[in-house]
Amino acid sequence: MPGSLVLGPLLRHVDRTSALIWVETARPATVRVLDATAGTFTVHGHHYALVAVDGLQPGTSTPYAVEVDGEHAWPEPGSPFPPPVIRTRGDGGVRLTFGSCRMSVPHDAKHDRVYGTDALRALALTLAGADESARPDALVLLGDQVYADETSEKMREFIAGRRDVAEPPGAEVADFEEYAHLYRLAWTDPAVRWLLSTVPAAMIFDDHDIRDDWNTSQAWRATMAGQAWWRRRITGGLAAYWLYQHVGNLSPSERAADPVLAAVLAARGDAGAVLDEFAWRADQDPASYRWSFTRDIGPARLVMIDTRCGRVLDPGKRTIVDDAEWDWIAGRVRDTERVEHLFLGTSLPYLLPRGLHDLEAWNEATADGAWGGRFARAAESLRQAIDLEHWAAFSRSFDAMAALVTEVATAPDGRRPQTVSFLSGDVHYSYAARLAYPGRTAGTSRVYQLVCSPVRNPLSRTLRYLNGAAAFAVARVAGTALARLARVPKPSVRWSIDAGPRFDNALATLEVTDGSARVRWETGRVDGDTATMSEVLSVTL
Repeated sequence: MPGSLVLGPLLRHVDRTSALIWVETARPATVRVLDATAGTFTVHGHHYALVAVDGLQPGTSTPYAVEVDGEHAWPEPGSPFPPPVIRTRGDGGVRLTFGSCRMSVPHDAKHDRVYGTDALRALALTLAGADESARPDALVLLGDQVYADETSEKMREFIAGRRDVAEPPGAEVADFEEYAHLYRLAWTDPAVRWLLSTVPAAMIFDDHDIRDDWNTSQAWRATMAGQAWWRRRITGGLAAYWLYQHVGNLSPSERAADPVLAAVLAARGDAGAVLDEFAWRADQDPASYRWSFTRDIGPARLVMIDTRCGRVLDPGKRTIVDDAEWDWIAGRVRDTERVEHLFLGTSLPYLLPRGLHDLEAWNEATADGAWGGRFARAAESLRQAIDLEHWAAFSRSFDAMAALVTEVATAPDGRRPQTVSFLSGDVHYSYAARLAYPGRTAGTSRVYQLVCSPVRNPLSRTLRYLNGAAAFAVARVAGTALARLARVPKPSVRWSIDAGPRFDNALATLEVTDGSARVRWETGRVDGDTATMSEVLSVTL
């Protein structure tokens, strides 16, 4: 049935015996994958289905097709790509590919000169020509899957066809309908579409999925609340994120318990108002919904942490997440029995270059009044102006995570993972840092910060130089001196950059086999319909 699928299929949560297939269809329909069927539900005139396939055998690979109302809809006739498959988890190693920050612009010479080669598309084309065994067990997409505030020419054309771009928010995305089109542009490239249909994806948002500097501070929120267009934007953004990204992160038991999914499926007719009400409540009362989630992949556990929507922003009380969500995260991190490798997915790096860390810690202290009320206002402005909003700028959360990781890394044998790795993006350069914590010995866990950014949105040569100099030279001197002047306590942990920085468009692959772990960063090159991935960094964990 040509054209019956608008978007997808996306292979989302997969475990040893089940898989979730997400699709958007052109009209209300019944969708079938293997022996599983699901009816569509409607949100703002768009139609979606979540097809839960069960009864699969562990450690197997099962080709599948998508039927819409009994007619074949996917794979498309004459597709140059291998058939999509569902690969369930068995025993053995783990291979994760991760990255963040991908602009959805055309793949042509004009755009490649500005944005470079799309590493996700290059990976897709490379894997399409390789044996199935070369595919990762999961894609971990760490934020900025879409850019709602930096729109492409095609997106701007769509917006101009709906409203006057001379009126705010101009060429930025305004509502759910525009978000739906933004996701369509991001995920309909044939190679990327095939990749997302055959490799399970776990996703978390960062600021550009909503807007640059999203929830940087209470002052930022107050400024945005004063914009007449903001309620439609945040409502549409969070509703679309839940629908296009978050719901697919959930396990079968989590989907069964999710009140938002239950309300959407129970709605009579169009569930747009139901999802809008939820999205607005989630923004106004972040503690009302948890975006963080976990995924167990063989001997590894991935804990994905919301570092954006759930922030507590009251000056003097800033935290990355509220107390209830932190307790949930800590519980999943501590539950490490039979977990050989612990991955902490956080869109914002936990460990920055040390000088930059100190600069952000100084900014938080002075914004909270360490140098008086007059300077506090200037510090809040500086926080927004140069993005001083990572874990270092939320000292309570940074210290709590340091204590938690130290506890887990020094736990008794049998309850201590071999490695703990923070997987992050955001900063538009890639690097690896190794953490030293109290009580570390040769037998305790090895702890790393692994950053891969961007997938496709490189800094200009000038900005690469300025960012590199600021993060690794200027901040090393200025940040440390300022932190001392503000009497910021030294962190309880130490770290050093072991590899990087690299500013290439890239994806990183973390591979665990037979007790060893290694991560490599690769950039892509595409020539017609063929591609190659070339290593630019590597670290043995």
